Amino acid sequence: MFDTLEGLIASFSSWVWDWPLLVLLIGGGLFFLIYSQFTPFFYFKHAVNVLRGKYDTIDAPGQLSHFQALSSAIAATVGMGNISGVAVAIVMGGPGAVFWMWISAIIGMATKFYTCSLAVMYRSRGDNGTLLSGPMYVITQGLGRNWKPLAVLFALAGLVGTLPAFTTNQLTQTLVDVLDLNEEFKWYIGIALAVIASIVILGGIKRIGIVASRLVPFMVVLYFVTVITVLVVQIKVVPEMFMLIFSDAFSGEAAAGGALGYLIKTGVKRAAFSNEAGIGTAPMMHGNAKTSEPIREGLVAMLGPAIDTLLVCTLTALTILSTGVWQQTDDNGISLTLQAFNSVLPFGLGDIVVVIMVLVFAFSTLFSYSYYGTTCLGFLTKPKYGKYYNYIYILSIIIAAVVKIDFAINLIDSAFAIMAIPTVFSGLLLAPKVNARAKIYFNALKK
Repeated sequence: MFDTLEGLIASFSSWVWDWPLLVLLIGGGLFFLIYSQFTPFFYFKHAVNVLRGKYDTIDAPGQLSHFQALSSAIAATVGMGNISGVAVAIVMGGPGAVFWMWISAIIGMATKFYTCSLAVMYRSRGDNGTLLSGPMYVITQGLGRNWKPLAVLFALAGLVGTLPAFTTNQLTQTLVDVLDLNEEFKWYIGIALAVIASIVILGGIKRIGIVASRLVPFMVVLYFVTVITVLVVQIKVVPEMFMLIFSDAFSGEAAAGGALGYLIKTGVKRAAFSNEAGIGTAPMMHGNAKTSEPIREGLVAMLGPAIDTLLVCTLTALTILSTGVWQQTDDNGISLTLQAFNSVLPFGLGDIVVVIMVLVFAFSTLFSYSYYGTTCLGFLTKPKYGKYYNYIYILSIIIAAVVKIDFAINLIDSAFAIMAIPTVFSGLLLAPKVNARAKIYFNALKK
């Protein structure tokens, strides 16, 4: 029965990520990019100043500072998608898939500007006065109650898409590989992960924000230093790897059957899982920022794909490609990334460093994703009932530790695809509202 379910999910994932959804994400992102006249990109420095707290006000509505909101959103994206997801992209699509991840990220920056600005513009309040945000509230508050079925679709898909299937699976696989454990130990690892994660996620959004704001700078710096060390050792071949990425991007020679379409689809899928632009999870977090200026938070959110995909994913890709391990093994996911580090770092340092990074990355993702699920359940029922999703989430950590990687990938990809439809569609319809608000904000800023 499970094999049948696995086959159905795999078939649906393959079908739904075919051209219609690629057109939605890439086409929608291009629309946002052109419709904004590239204006948000001219305010990159201002976005950094907002992130630094220069424009913070104590009495602004919201629960998280700009830094905590971005950290929490990045904690969910700069995770296993960057260490393991890039390896999956290269194995499935070849080096050229990285190029299409870059394109998707640049376009995704415009998408995040619009979707996260809308998340602040159309916030709702729960019975206890707490702010509620996300694509489902953008749809019901911005488009009206007649559009609620679209919001319900997002929330239902969100209950699945925010499950920790991929993250837990790859973290467990890392520990099994490095510690040379038997497969039956995956159950015990899953239980241990569930216990640790519950300590943070049961504390609510504020505790998640505090933990994420401390973990994210540490994990990005640690990963950056480690990968740069590997690339310095491999510096002679790094320029060749960039050329390989660009040349393969339009040939698809390393992709399945040499299909360029498959290559593009692979790059966009993995970028979507990596930075979540257009998927709708990040707006739920950014919507909790302490600000009364939606455009301000949209600019901060725009930094996410730049940090996540253009920086971190690129470093991972260059490490895997420069070491050549992607051509020498049938391994996939985290196992391939682990081989890349071990092929360069001496004395088994690769195992140690990767385990530390994977633990930090994975836990940061586990913490943030739980909040997304509680928000979706709260919308479908009542906000006060959203917290019960955490118990489902904790149980799913144990189950996800033992499932196959292909099942985990296809499950999350399927849910993400469904979530993207309401997110991008509502963003396109409400884009004029964002432009009108942006014009007022940028004019005031100049004065």
